[in-house]
Amino acid sequence: MSARRLHLVVPGALDQQTGGYIYDARMAEGLRRRGWRVDVHGLQGTFPDADATAGASLSRVLAGLEDGSRVLIDGLALGGLPEPVVAHRERLRILALVHHPLSDETGLPVEVCRRLRNRERRSLAAVAGVIVTSSFTARGLGRFGVDRARVRVAPPGTDPAPPAAGPAPGEPPQLLSVASVVPRKGHDVLVRALARLRDLPWRCVCAGSLERAPDHARRVRALAEERGLAGRIRFAGECGRAALDRIYAASSLFVLASHYEGYGMVLTEALVRGLPVVSTTGGAIPHTLPADAALLVPPGDDAALASALGSLLDSEEAPPATAVGKAPGPGAARRAGLAAGARRHASALPDWKAAARTFETQLLALAPDAAGSRSRPAAPAHDDGDRTRT
Repeated sequence: MSARRLHLVVPGALDQQTGGYIYDARMAEGLRRRGWRVDVHGLQGTFPDADATAGASLSRVLAGLEDGSRVLIDGLALGGLPEPVVAHRERLRILALVHHPLSDETGLPVEVCRRLRNRERRSLAAVAGVIVTSSFTARGLGRFGVDRARVRVAPPGTDPAPPAAGPAPGEPPQLLSVASVVPRKGHDVLVRALARLRDLPWRCVCAGSLERAPDHARRVRALAEERGLAGRIRFAGECGRAALDRIYAASSLFVLASHYEGYGMVLTEALVRGLPVVSTTGGAIPHTLPADAALLVPPGDDAALASALGSLLDSEEAPPATAVGKAPGPGAARRAGLAAGARRHASALPDWKAAARTFETQLLALAPDAAGSRSRPAAPAHDDGDRTRT
């Protein structure tokens, strides 16, 4: 008897280092460990405002699958391409994987936002069901006319990690932000907030791609220079796992100035390392972070972000004349309290093995095994220019 099979369709290569792609890759790996065959189809073209190449690429992939195939399309690809999904909905079991609605991306022109919203509504109406990463996103799909009965939640997992040790003795507190430098992540807000705190001791590392929105990334870096912070904020670019682990280990707190998150995997990664978090109330963030581990402010409010960060960064108190060393200041004490909350919450977070079990359960609830589907011979691979990995 052959393994259960899933066709996972994503824009481009699966090994891209963003939360959405990491989630997709970890779930594919988890299903394989549970005995599934998972075929990954990487689409060509431009996303999410899909071009003709993208549409043709998805059409080729779907046309090449045999009747009854179980197909999961990442929302970054599906949202802008309703036509191929509608064309194949009767013969394939097509599901959507939505990290957050495309039209909720920050900085989109009004006409693009409207077009994506309308196309995403049509795409979601055509699928048999939708998997999302948070209950917040599940509730939000009602705006697109998606019946809640067709939606299942499969939250991300976490990897075990040692607690962050912080900077070396005598070094200032290190802030860490892990996110691609794109408008939705609010790096410009973070820079303006840090400019208000120039008199406090700190340094900041921003780890994340500078290539996904290069014009925006250049503006953010220019803003840091204009505010005199170029020597205190380091834009490290996209980091490998080992390099990112070293940055985490040397950090004092985590900051994410996002305007919106559908879940926020980097937030739980910070909790696992026992880092206090400063973030926003954008999207699902208040549902991802516990109140005793984080300070949250309205998105886009650099003054409020500065106030929250400043409450954790104020200078150490001078020691009494007869004392040895320095007594921790109120900022360090507040960081310690939030770090304790982070460790408590992290102990209850699922690992990726448990997350994959939940994902499998939700996948089968929306697309159960069809009669005879587990003994159907595999379809031949299609050499049509799309990247396919098994």
